[in-house]
Amino acid sequence: MLIAYKFRMYPKKYQIEKFEQHFGACRFVYNFALEIKIKSYETDGKSVSRFVLNKMLPELKQENEWLKEVNSQSLQGATLHLDNAFTRFFREKKGFPKFKSRKNPVQSFSVPQGYFVNLDRNFVKLPKIGVVKTIFHRQFNGDLKTATVSRNNAGKYFISILVDDGIEYPKTKIFNASTTIGLDVGIKDFVVTSEGRKYDNPKFLKNSETRLKVLQRRLSRKKKGSSNFKKAKLQLAKKHEKVSNQRNDFQHKISFRFVSENQAIAVETLKVENLLKNHKLAKSISDVGWSAFFEKLKYKAERYGKTILQIGQFEPSTKICSNCGYYNSEMTLSVRDWVCPDCGMHHDRDINAAINIRKFALDRQNLIGI
Repeated sequence: MLIAYKFRMYPKKYQIEKFEQHFGACRFVYNFALEIKIKSYETDGKSVSRFVLNKMLPELKQENEWLKEVNSQSLQGATLHLDNAFTRFFREKKGFPKFKSRKNPVQSFSVPQGYFVNLDRNFVKLPKIGVVKTIFHRQFNGDLKTATVSRNNAGKYFISILVDDGIEYPKTKIFNASTTIGLDVGIKDFVVTSEGRKYDNPKFLKNSETRLKVLQRRLSRKKKGSSNFKKAKLQLAKKHEKVSNQRNDFQHKISFRFVSENQAIAVETLKVENLLKNHKLAKSISDVGWSAFFEKLKYKAERYGKTILQIGQFEPSTKICSNCGYYNSEMTLSVRDWVCPDCGMHHDRDINAAINIRKFALDRQNLIGI
């Protein structure tokens, strides 16, 4: 089983310079490779593989001597990342790869091998960089694969280590109607279950908006490029980082609870990028973070042998009576509860949707009534 562990790094000043050198070199190689691939496709209609691109690196080093000061495997990792970006573009329609900018505070480079980790003494030894203090807040065992060093918006450095622990993914556990739960995500309530439980939306971004506005105003008053501008920008980035950390922590805890308590979880397929086109709800949808929550559910379910059931995005889970199947075509978004005219059942909009999501998912598995 491959598991990535992320840890905070505390490099010294000269090591930060080495990090920046690696960031710049890998970014340079990535942009060089992207330009080659684009030109090749425009002129010959053919794609250039990363193996061909890697053969160009020695000549590129002769033209740019400073590339020799960087770990060669990290440079080859840049072409691998580009290759993966094109794979996502063609298979998952994730957007055409873009040229990387040095102005982006988020930077990274990979170290496929040749690094050493000491969990007891809290350090990582990286090629061409040396021993870097790293706080290992949890232990791990297994074969070390690729490590990725990154810098976030707040100027903090991290290392993500991919570990193969040698354990096979567990077999998917058998589930039935009694061990399956339906989840309906929303803005007012973060998630509502088919059992009738509601989890409030913490609204981390909205609760921090007042402070964020103050920091944004301070930044706008500073002269661009000055020391005070950089300090104000860093303060703003740290506040955004805190909001992101709060949201991630909340989603990790609640997703782990659902995976632990149920054998199968039924959810609705959502095209979040389309929902964000609604300018009245875009900020609230971004704040709640549905996509990240579903991703956490999926990988946790796979890790623990649980099942994620998805229904289509156009299945009307909200407007159908979960008791008799009556379709309420006149119900609008403002209606939070309603009474079915056929059977007289009173419905909470979100709980009814969660029950229907569970029903539709189980119906596809032919498990209704089991």
